[in-house]
Amino acid sequence: MSSPAADRRETPEGVAYFIDKKPDPADFLADVLAGLSKSSKSVPPKFFYDETGSHLFNKICETPEYYVTRTEVALLETYGAEISRLAGPSRAVIEYGCGSSLKINALLNCLTDPAEYLAIDISKKHLLQTAEDIAGTHPTIRVGAVCADFSRDLDLPRTVGEGGRRLAFFPGSTIGNQAPEEAEQFLKIVRKTVGHDGSLLIGVDLEKDSKILNAAYNDKDGHTASFNLNLLHRIRSELLGKLNMSQFRHDAFFNERLHRVEMHLVSLCDQEISVGGQTFHFANQETIHTENSYKYTVDRFTDLAMSAGFRITETWIDPDCLFSIHYLEVYGG
Repeated sequence: MSSPAADRRETPEGVAYFIDKKPDPADFLADVLAGLSKSSKSVPPKFFYDETGSHLFNKICETPEYYVTRTEVALLETYGAEISRLAGPSRAVIEYGCGSSLKINALLNCLTDPAEYLAIDISKKHLLQTAEDIAGTHPTIRVGAVCADFSRDLDLPRTVGEGGRRLAFFPGSTIGNQAPEEAEQFLKIVRKTVGHDGSLLIGVDLEKDSKILNAAYNDKDGHTASFNLNLLHRIRSELLGKLNMSQFRHDAFFNERLHRVEMHLVSLCDQEISVGGQTFHFANQETIHTENSYKYTVDRFTDLAMSAGFRITETWIDPDCLFSIHYLEVYGG
């Protein structure tokens, strides 16, 4: 990995280092072409998060229908003392998918003398803003930022957590965006990153009444729809795709059999779009599958964690059984 000094010109004030490993635009094109060429068309959800997408997601988190953010923050604040006791002092906190600073502030405020905070996110501008915010509100903490696709194995700077233990933080139930086999592989990457004496604090959305789930992904103000449709905006503007935005609509629903909320972009007519010199035909009502959000029971997530080399030390659930936070420790050396 490049040295922290290599990206000093873009490093915000107060931030110790910034490393830019943002995926090449060619990766976006390659994944779109590959996904649209499938018999069941799809595009990976990581491409939601450009600057506009990140802004829209923050709007989603503020809607009354989307319970995840407010419930998770409340859990962090309610059980902060217990989390701090389990984590111990002087931790280096590594956040995967930093989003806004709301959740990480709640965690850092409850920990005892956290030594370092490293934010990892694919959305560069959003990442740098969060890192700058944390550096400003926590001046005693060494703050770093890495722009990267965190679903891939990353070689972090050797100085991260030097002399102390690493605590990974993966909030928001983002683990649900990965199929269970992908989630297991990702957790194995995290296990390698935190080391034999490391740990992970992770948010996991729980299975619940489908009416609550369907409402959360179809908010009345249309922010989730705009978030989903922004993917087409990116294809049109960044990849020079030829498509008519008005001929697609957002759709999201809970698939009970597969334990997941699915998001799709639905074609409203027979049509063709072109991207990267290739043409793709859509039948009326054919979809682009853009995201899954798997919902877990505590037992199913426990099994997943154990298969990746973690044991769950503690689990916290809100009174309405909407959401869970788990403290995991590495086992097996």
